[in-house]
Amino acid sequence: MPLTGRVAVITGASSGIGLACAEALSRAGVAVVMGARRTERLEDAVARIRGAGGRAAAMTMDVTVEADVIRLVAQARSTFGRLDVAICNAGFGYYGTLEGTPPEIMRRMMDVNFLGTFYTARAALPIFREQGHGHLIFISSIVGRRGIPLMGGYSASKAAQAGLAESLRSELAGTNIHTSAVYPVSTDTEFRSAMQRDYGYSVSGLGPKQSVSEVAAAIVRCVEHPRAEVYPHKTSRALAVLNAVAPAFTDRLVRRYGRRRDGEMDAAGRGGD
Repeated sequence: MPLTGRVAVITGASSGIGLACAEALSRAGVAVVMGARRTERLEDAVARIRGAGGRAAAMTMDVTVEADVIRLVAQARSTFGRLDVAICNAGFGYYGTLEGTPPEIMRRMMDVNFLGTFYTARAALPIFREQGHGHLIFISSIVGRRGIPLMGGYSASKAAQAGLAESLRSELAGTNIHTSAVYPVSTDTEFRSAMQRDYGYSVSGLGPKQSVSEVAAAIVRCVEHPRAEVYPHKTSRALAVLNAVAPAFTDRLVRRYGRRRDGEMDAAGRGGD
């Protein structure tokens, strides 16, 4: 799929992987429509992309509000005349035992991480069907392929994205509408600082890490050459394979190399994404 002249919608685009995707795609000739809750950051990003010669627009929105997602997708067509790619990226995480995970935080994770993806796909698919082509890209996580200790809620929300991607691939088989799931490992984003801000602690781990630019580059390649699954850190695919053939051994492995809390939880921690 040639990139010049294409149009992409990206949720969670004010920072992290979403912002890196917007910048990388714009450099490749794609017009980007960026959605997130932080207006000032969106405006700064649009200004940078336009200043570098790219095409960009933005909308302040919340992926848990279906009407907002519909407006974001509509803006792509009204501003740039078409929509070719929808990148479902908005998300946040929580670290703790199952019984230590407040139900309201679990519900919020499913609303943001899964329902935000569902709403975006649901808004984009009628356009893709009408024009006969399109590409849905779900930014999941390697923990959506293999859950890790003390991140059960986050792992579950990311596994839900993976299941939705697999179902859509089957539904759309034989068409020119593609669905891809991306499984990054631990990435240098605001993920940890957001935990520190909202819950009073952050986490770290001994496993492999990657930069947002590496993830964005893998996603750009996927837009050019659609693939069912993308593992930006190539060796991480082995974890999913290992889990299928030796789950008990993998249990011990992820317990040893999984994430760890870097501070004590603030009893008055705030929720958010």
